[in-house]
Amino acid sequence: MNEPHISILVEEFLEQFSDRSLEVFVDGTLGAGGHAKAILDAHPEIKIFVGFDRDESAMEIAMERLKDFESKTIFISDNFANLDQRLKEKNIQNVDGFFLTWGCHLCN
Repeated sequence: MNEPHISILVEEFLEQFSDRSLEVFVDGTLGAGGHAKAILDAHPEIKIFVGFDRDESAMEIAMERLKDFESKTIFISDNFANLDQRLKEKNIQNVDGFFLTWGCHLCN
């Protein structure tokens, strides 16, 4: 698979969670799944990983990239602004880690 996007600041991202045990992790802006794969590789104790994104093509890439973790991943095609409702629907009451990025595909 060709990398459609190269995630930046991955080491810095992982450092934020290095001293924590994570059972439930939410990525509010999943994109192509680069940060998701990094956190799942670094924290095998994660039991539930939830990834939000509105971009269906990015979600498909992320699903392929994260197929080794399919038993613990939930992909939600929605805006992270609705995460409270969506997590309740999945009966997820507590989250140990959360990640949110901002990017602009229209910016030069």
